[in-house]
Amino acid sequence: MGTIMKKIKWGIISTGRITHQFASDFQFTKNGELAAVASRKIGTAQKFAEQYNIPKTYSSYNELIEDTEIDAVYIATPHNYHYQNTIDSLNNGKAVLCEKPLTLNPEECKGLIEKSKETNTYLMEAMWTYFLPALQKALQWVNEGRIGKILHVKADFGYPQKYDAKKREYDAKLGGGCLLEMGIYPIAIAWFFMQKDPAEIKVLTRKAPNGVEDDLNILFNYDDSVATLGTSFRCKLRNWAYIIGEQGYIAIPDFWRTRKCYLYELDEIKDYFEDRRKGFGFEFETEAVNNDLLNNKKENDVMPLNFSLKFQEHMKRIKQLS
Repeated sequence: MGTIMKKIKWGIISTGRITHQFASDFQFTKNGELAAVASRKIGTAQKFAEQYNIPKTYSSYNELIEDTEIDAVYIATPHNYHYQNTIDSLNNGKAVLCEKPLTLNPEECKGLIEKSKETNTYLMEAMWTYFLPALQKALQWVNEGRIGKILHVKADFGYPQKYDAKKREYDAKLGGGCLLEMGIYPIAIAWFFMQKDPAEIKVLTRKAPNGVEDDLNILFNYDDSVATLGTSFRCKLRNWAYIIGEQGYIAIPDFWRTRKCYLYELDEIKDYFEDRRKGFGFEFETEAVNNDLLNNKKENDVMPLNFSLKFQEHMKRIKQLS
């Protein structure tokens, strides 16, 4: 008789659009199950639970966090609630996968890292892009020296968002603005491939009527290489990433959710990868967390907590220049 693999029991906090994608992709994971969902409105939680066959529903986040049967929580509340929701979860011994950005600033990020260590509890920022097979393949090509030394990283991420000061994306009280909402993706791509701090940052900023940034062009100068990054609420950007080396370059279409990547020498495609996944792509991140927890790890190797702190430090520098 085969042994029954333990499954990590998950609770979901909040029921927005990204949470639907996260929950939908659970069908493609082997070692976790959705056990509970919490929303401020019980009707919303019940509808969500019915859609994804989740047994328990809660009308408050704390009730879910205090449920002793839950091993891990996925936090997808607005940015400004991430810190407190994560603190509460860690204090209740829950492993936490918190949506990006993990916090609003480096100080809060340091606080969560300290709390994770103090409670000896798992914490990871949900930078799901890092776990996509095509992005991992691109990194493999770089590490194999197939494009030579990196000279340029180019990445942008933007979708038009109709201006409304009360809308979450624009609401300054909720951590609104395109930097935290979308800009974290290109910043994360620069770190993924460069893994060093820029010596200098330059920023060209456009702002919405209420003063939050809605279009950013960012230049990271690493002395011997550069990253050109962009993010916008004003327009749809191309949303590709290019990793450009002395001998060739890698093109990554829709890098934040990518399914494929191309390796070029001059104008000729030399290699190609496509993952042919069935889900949105959240399953790779979720499975990685499940494996970490089943192996009693407190941090993930692909997306460690010091990476989250780097994102925050870089975004703080950009904010100061905006």
